Amino acid sequence: MARMESELPYDLIKEFERLNSNSEKMMGEMTKASAEFVKGEIENRTKKVFKNSNEILKGLKITKVYKTKSDDGINTKVAFYGYMTTKDGKTFKQTRKLKSGKKTNYEYEGIPIPLVVTAREYGTSSGEKKKPFIRPSFNKNKIREIMQKVQEKYLPKE
Repeated sequence: MARMESELPYDLIKEFERLNSNSEKMMGEMTKASAEFVKGEIENRTKKVFKNSNEILKGLKITKVYKTKSDDGINTKVAFYGYMTTKDGKTFKQTRKLKSGKKTNYEYEGIPIPLVVTAREYGTSSGEKKKPFIRPSFNKNKIREIMQKVQEKYLPKE
């Protein structure tokens, strides 16, 4: 039988170790940079879709970079959070029953921003037409370019 032995240069082994140790940091920066781009696109489109977008844009946030437990994926979310204040200052009260049997009262200031955004994005059964502004904000080619720029900082082309 034929037998072959080969040795990798020490420099190449060190380069692979360095890349392995920085991969999570690199992936986190890649997702963060692309999330910032998407957030900017959503802000621009929100201003076109809503007459008064200031209240809604207060709820647009980028999460921290996190790692999922199920598949060890590295993610960053762009999402709407919080509540819009109503013109008449109404608050919503809700009582929840806990497992222990105690009741707790929650008081919300206004209307949930994600509810308003979802109604505008997908339309409603009561007749509001859909006006997509989030889905078109995800330009795959531009996101890919941004991620490759970050990757080139860690893996320079020779």
